[in-house]
Amino acid sequence: MHEVVVFAPSPVLTVTVEDHRGGADIHLHAGGQGVWQARMLLALGASVTMCSVFSGETGRVLQHLLDDEGIHVLAVQRSGRGGAYVHDRRGGERIRIAETGGEPLSRHDLDTLYGLTLRAGLGAGTIILSGPASDEAVPADVYRRLASDLRAAGGRVIADLAGARLTAALRGGVTVVKVSDEELLADGRVTDTSRDELIAAMYRLRAEGAVNVIISRAELPLLLLADGVVNEVQLPTLQIADTSGAGDSLTAGVAATLSAGGTIEEAIAMGAAAGALNVTRHGLGTGEAETVRTLRQLVRMHPVAPVQSTRLSLDELARRVRES
Repeated sequence: MHEVVVFAPSPVLTVTVEDHRGGADIHLHAGGQGVWQARMLLALGASVTMCSVFSGETGRVLQHLLDDEGIHVLAVQRSGRGGAYVHDRRGGERIRIAETGGEPLSRHDLDTLYGLTLRAGLGAGTIILSGPASDEAVPADVYRRLASDLRAAGGRVIADLAGARLTAALRGGVTVVKVSDEELLADGRVTDTSRDELIAAMYRLRAEGAVNVIISRAELPLLLLADGVVNEVQLPTLQIADTSGAGDSLTAGVAATLSAGGTIEEAIAMGAAAGALNVTRHGLGTGEAETVRTLRQLVRMHPVAPVQSTRLSLDELARRVRES
């Protein structure tokens, strides 16, 4: 199996209340962006190592849950308050009862976590940088340092980030950036989510430090920038049960394929199929590998914006980014 390391600094204990034959059915799971990515990676046959900090009571429960799932964890253990949420889904929609992102990591915790991630990432070759449970948990510059150090050693770095953490990772240099159109809009990187605006943003992200760029657009086709050309990635629309975790399943499919030696085009096809299957399920980051592979055969790509059709050359765009 091909190994993928997931930098998941602050996983979350999830408590979800479901309706079952007229009574409350309470589910406890490990959750958070990195966990959902690791879960789908495992389903697709990759060997997964998560590098995480586990805090207090919720952290102890999380480690047991992850161990039960077969996810290998390199853990930093500490006291204090960890990330957790309680959601009520008895009415069909998620209602947030309580949520906490946990306490920020100390400098000592960060140093230990950094060392664990660097060691595991250098051995694996493919690393996903995922976000923390709260904006305050991890300084953004950690992502720049990790991206730079791992790439310098020849690693494939996949950044599934937004905001200041995305900017920091780009400064370090990444193999793939995956971001949603809504995240780009919230970050002020685009003024609207039209295709032309998003395509211009993709070239800017490349100029900032991404080799390949993926933008997810909810029910609309994905956009992929690779080798200077933007492709639309289309998959038949499936019935939606829950959209949560679909983007993380997409990232996992991309990472699993690249770690196995696949091309970026093969990777986006697998990622699109994994994300599409995930929306048909209530379990986040879940799905059967055989179904994902079947759906992958239905993915279609076509170019929409060769480099020469853009208003600025890539070199000119890079120059303007450096000067801004």
